[in-house]
Amino acid sequence: MALLEIREMTHFFGGLRAVYNFNMKLEGGELLGLIGPNGAGKTTVFNLVCGFYRPTEGEVFFQGSRTDGLKPHEVTALGMARTFQNIRLWNSLTVFDNLCISQHHHLGYGLWDAVWRTGRYQENERRVRRTAEELLEVLGLSHYAMEYPKNLPYGFQRRVEIGRALSIRPSLLLLDEPAAGMNPAEIEELIELIRWIRKEFELTVWLIEHHMRVVMNVCEWIKVLDFGETIAEGPSEEVRKNPRVIQAYLGEEEPAYA
Repeated sequence: MALLEIREMTHFFGGLRAVYNFNMKLEGGELLGLIGPNGAGKTTVFNLVCGFYRPTEGEVFFQGSRTDGLKPHEVTALGMARTFQNIRLWNSLTVFDNLCISQHHHLGYGLWDAVWRTGRYQENERRVRRTAEELLEVLGLSHYAMEYPKNLPYGFQRRVEIGRALSIRPSLLLLDEPAAGMNPAEIEELIELIRWIRKEFELTVWLIEHHMRVVMNVCEWIKVLDFGETIAEGPSEEVRKNPRVIQAYLGEEEPAYA
């Protein structure tokens, strides 16, 4: 059984067709890239899979359960986490609190426990804090635990966002243009971070990215969209030489990725 399976997914915004007949199977442990020019429908695909939109047609299955029609928090509770093109952090909370509050799906107590500070409440709060501390350590953020995210360098804000996604202990991590706004040094660190996260957390990762150096260096399989329709898919070396991809997205000449 595939971890994520999408069957003939199509979506319209009014009379505009944003995604057409999108099909995909994502197995456990894979690292897949989704690329295409601006407006190709990439983020729309993520929004459909995560429950922000409901497909006009088609079906989405995650871990064997049909999820199209579920709300975003319901999909998240099943073990699917994502980041966004534009960083969405709680800037009025510290980095540490961002990593704590994101774990609310896994809290094992109710209002009564919180009011009376029961043993169940205290045990679960210790677990939440321990998870946040571990993520701060492994992501190199311990020094910034009590800092507000808006005061951090852009690359570290991305790390906080990824840490927040990891805090729910997902089986599938969706990264929507994680290299956006990063300088070359930060991009190199991101490449190593994505590889490390997949191995360390034993995750399946699905990545949207415009930086071809990131895509070609981390993704084992790439799917290419143009005007909402799949025009190519396959291993990175195969996709980078596909004439339709070169014309529609990469330009007239094959670029260098080394």
